[in-house]
Amino acid sequence: MEGEKINPNPVVHDVTSTLRKRERIVLDPENEFEREDFDAAELYDHVRDIIDPEHPYTLEQLHVVKENQITVDDRGSRVKVEFTPTVEHCSMATLIGLCLRVKLLRCIPKRFKVDIFVSPGSHASELAVNKQLNDKERVAAALENRNLVDMVNKCLEGPQEQN
Repeated sequence: MEGEKINPNPVVHDVTSTLRKRERIVLDPENEFEREDFDAAELYDHVRDIIDPEHPYTLEQLHVVKENQITVDDRGSRVKVEFTPTVEHCSMATLIGLCLRVKLLRCIPKRFKVDIFVSPGSHASELAVNKQLNDKERVAAALENRNLVDMVNKCLEGPQEQN
């Protein structure tokens, strides 16, 4: 987050206070397998407060991630998240994608297959970034790197309250 920035002056958008975090509902207490479906709004609540690795703003404030870029197929156990880097040559795109993946892996059931993509046409190395973000071996190798995991965890801490 220090040094020369790829995008020194990002556009920071106002965010609405529409946080919908809530307890999951078990529809039938006698049937542990019956449950409320996951939806895009719920997953958006999990990822919107991830801090950009280059700036002290959330991915929501920078419009890197939006609710309409998340699709959930609860019955098919699939999640797809697209994100839009602030500049087409963003060197942090793979780190942002890794943050999204780790956050979702930590908060949704393991039955879900998670696919992370940069939005079509939003990055100069779109295919390479998408390949890296969705390759299990590359993701596993990245998560063995202590420095990288520390960076991811710092981004996942979310916005810090100002005194």
